[in-house]
Amino acid sequence: MQLTLSQLSYSYPQAASPVFSDLSATFSSGWTGIIGDNGCGKSTLLSVIAGRLTPQRGSITPSLFSVYCPQDSTQEPETLEDFALDWSGLALSLRRDLEIEEEWLWNYSTLSGGQQKRIQIACALWQQPDVFALDEPTNDLDGESRQVVYKALQSFSGIGLLVSHDRRLLNNLVTQCLVFEGSRATLRPGSYQQVAEQISRERTEALRNQATARKEATRLKAEAQRRSQESARSKDRLSGHQLNRHDNDGREKLRLARVTGKDGIAGRATAALTTRAEKAAAKAASTVVAKRYGSTMTASGSRSESSTVAHLPATTFQQGNFKLTVPELWISPSDHIGLQGRNGAGKTTLIRALIETLPPSVQVGYLPQSVDESERAAILSRLNNRSSQERGTLLSFVAQLNSDPERILEGGDISPGELRKLLLAEALLNEPHLLIVDEPTNHLDMGSIEALETLLCSFPGAFLLVSHDATLRDRCCDTTWSIQREPADDALEESWVLSVN
Repeated sequence: MQLTLSQLSYSYPQAASPVFSDLSATFSSGWTGIIGDNGCGKSTLLSVIAGRLTPQRGSITPSLFSVYCPQDSTQEPETLEDFALDWSGLALSLRRDLEIEEEWLWNYSTLSGGQQKRIQIACALWQQPDVFALDEPTNDLDGESRQVVYKALQSFSGIGLLVSHDRRLLNNLVTQCLVFEGSRATLRPGSYQQVAEQISRERTEALRNQATARKEATRLKAEAQRRSQESARSKDRLSGHQLNRHDNDGREKLRLARVTGKDGIAGRATAALTTRAEKAAAKAASTVVAKRYGSTMTASGSRSESSTVAHLPATTFQQGNFKLTVPELWISPSDHIGLQGRNGAGKTTLIRALIETLPPSVQVGYLPQSVDESERAAILSRLNNRSSQERGTLLSFVAQLNSDPERILEGGDISPGELRKLLLAEALLNEPHLLIVDEPTNHLDMGSIEALETLLCSFPGAFLLVSHDATLRDRCCDTTWSIQREPADDALEESWVLSVN
């Protein structure tokens, strides 16, 4: 089974330019990762393929049954009631594989984002589509839920199209990637890691070739100018040579020198060098190198002079049927700590308690997991009211996280990923001793995640990273705080305990 896109183009109403144009690709059975920067059109492409949007030009053949699973977990599936009433083998196996409890199906609006996402995926797979378009499925999933979803998606035998920033999911699931690079979209074989390495090699080679061509063009131009000046001096000497008006032999020798002498050769050589220099300059200009706003992130932050940045005595947080037991915790000036645990295990409660215990001498930067619309407006207002120096510093951080600062300055329609980058920039603005980032990869594109990874690995102070992204934790953290469930008392439905590894 195959799905072919031919010369596909789509523009939003009143948009100055198309989201994508003349896009062609062929998808076979199995999973294809859709990769690209924030705002490049990945989600739009999924909606077009699934029939939710109509392209202005191009075709999608053949006509296959497609199902779209949105990024927003709160969107209740249209087929939820039918799925809930189905007790067939397929429906039961999906409930089992995705660990969906029966009462969840009748209380969708009260569920956590991770529970809703599992139901969305179950309802999509239950319809047995030919094409399954899946948009950022892991934003709301904790580590255990991700493993459940991985296994369920591996069993899908149709054409799967996956937009995701989850490198582990992409590496385990996809066999090819459609990569948005500038104005082009190219199909590349392999997992995300294989494709990323290939792109990196090609970019390095393209930059090397461009630099070589520019260097050669500069050398040839300088040589042409030198020879031109030398030829001009030679002509001046010949023009100024005084001959007796009766010296016919001398005048003939002078004419021959002008026509056949070194200055004639130099003139022709200069013209040839100028042509070669122009060709070298044209080659440098024609060498295509995909634009990147920053391959690395400047190490911002500072190391505290105190021997201890944060200290939380052993304590127990308990409210209603929930309990979290925490041992005595210390954070030293250069500790890089990863905090992991299931959704609802008390990670946010622990973060708030830590922040409340910080001494005034410790500068902290905090990136929350999410913000509402009022906070979003306040962040943009703060940006506009800052001094030009502070605004420049913030936008420089945004650029290093692989986004166009001009879009941030436009304000009104910035994407969730761009807003997240601005929040992180604010957290870094005052050179914090302790950086606390809660699910920082949500909504970020791959280039931004890799830049963030570079920042965390080189961060001079202490940081606490709360993330379900195991790849990010493994690469950046030297200590792990893990919250795990423990046998609950009769009076408690949920009892958790934190351990330090």
